Amino acid sequence: MINFSNSQVLGIIGSPRQSGNTEILVDEVLSGAEGAGAIVKKVILNKLKINPCQACNSCYKTGKCMHDDDMLELLKKMEECDIWVLGTPIYWWGPTAQFKLFLDRWYCPKHQDFKGKRVILVIPFEGGHPKYARHTVGILTDVLDYLNMELIDTILAPGVGSRGAVREKKNIMKKAFEVGQKAIKMSGTT
Repeated sequence: MINFSNSQVLGIIGSPRQSGNTEILVDEVLSGAEGAGAIVKKVILNKLKINPCQACNSCYKTGKCMHDDDMLELLKKMEECDIWVLGTPIYWWGPTAQFKLFLDRWYCPKHQDFKGKRVILVIPFEGGHPKYARHTVGILTDVLDYLNMELIDTILAPGVGSRGAVREKKNIMKKAFEVGQKAIKMSGTT
């Protein structure tokens, strides 16, 4: 039997709505990963104090960000984990403000340590067509490519505006669980 217990997966929720569609889907991916033997962790960005990047380059000049906030600890968690599940709903064709603050803070020498990390994107949105997610998917896939990270899969959930609506999308829930499992099985060795 294959032992995947060394894999660590970090779910990062970029939605301000607790227990909403983003969190439900990220939880489903984490559940699949945990069922395949991974150690899972979850962070809700809206509960953290993350200040916006000031483009001061302090992180490059001194090796330390000018902000003493929760992003420093989150970066450590990100480094520890092999796979990240990044979840954000679509707000005006883009990621949430919470998620964008988080993403902007990747501008630091630490992002060099992201090379080789594996990522699953989770993007629910109210619009009924995948085109509503195209800008967010584009931003994130370009960032991952630029940082030499591997995109495992993207889970789009169109037409889920009300809280919990994604639970009724059985095919999307099933895909989320299976993607979590597959990510861990792909990480294992026999």
